Amino acid sequence: MNKIIKIIFFGIFFCFSTQVSSKETITYAHLIDPSLEGLLYAIKKKIVTSDTVNVEAKALAIPALIQSTPTKRFDVIMNAVMAIPLAKKRGLDLIVLSTALRAGSTREGGSVWVKTDSPYKSMKDLKGKTIGNYALRATGTTWIRIALWKAHGMNVSYKGGDMNWVQLPAPTLLGALETGRVDAATLIHSQAYAASKSGKYRTIAETSKDIYKLFGVDTVSAVNVSYPDKLKARPEAFKEFNRMLKASVDYAVANPRKVGEEIGKTNKISPEFFKAWLTRFSFFPAVVSGNDVKSMETVWQNAKEMGIIKKYPAGNSVVWKHAIRE
Repeated sequence: MNKIIKIIFFGIFFCFSTQVSSKETITYAHLIDPSLEGLLYAIKKKIVTSDTVNVEAKALAIPALIQSTPTKRFDVIMNAVMAIPLAKKRGLDLIVLSTALRAGSTREGGSVWVKTDSPYKSMKDLKGKTIGNYALRATGTTWIRIALWKAHGMNVSYKGGDMNWVQLPAPTLLGALETGRVDAATLIHSQAYAASKSGKYRTIAETSKDIYKLFGVDTVSAVNVSYPDKLKARPEAFKEFNRMLKASVDYAVANPRKVGEEIGKTNKISPEFFKAWLTRFSFFPAVVSGNDVKSMETVWQNAKEMGIIKKYPAGNSVVWKHAIRE
């Protein structure tokens, strides 16, 4: 009898271990940001699961994301929209699985901030002044420059333009504005939220709103991309990854306070900011819309006019045929 029980036990264990080992792993590299941890919360806490795929997510700083892209170290990597034509120029094709950062529903991101008691009332007043920025080559900054150029009539060239652009570490920008090291600043979302709550700062340009008025699209600054060979080899696994990512985002949107409180235990983020991030400053759709495609082409076309790139692909040509469409 004991022998029969052992046979049954090992049979069950073998079947279980085979099911576990049969799962495929999709590795995903994303930007280090507490808000993104919130969006992945349901996956990491096994609230969103899969019978066929395990997701291994890793947070990286921008330089590490850039360095990892050509190595194909990760199956999916969060990348700048401007990286697509620049990579293609070097012979590397990046395929969009989903949109990662789109302007929030109230389009409060991408604003230019000054101190409340400053004499500056419009962008024209900043001619000859200094503007602080978190990353001069970022797609988000390119969007800001397009808006200041086409909606406010500013010469946004880094050399000989109307303003002196200074790149500073993102966490130092509010301090630089407060002490007068810079006259104005473009703030990352957490600092923009802090600035809006303090009453010590105000905006003189809201570029995400400007872009929507100019082009009828919301700014898209980052996308989740993979590579043609990886997608061809394991299409079903990548489809399942897309489903899981969307489900995790949906969970965060439905439970912003709970998720905000949980990630706030290990990150410097409040539940209030997480909810504000989801609606006011940015959003992580985990899908691709027709307007997202138009948005990518819009920033590429204007970047070409600015001399940043010489050519760019058609938007739909770089979106995976199995991407979740909105």
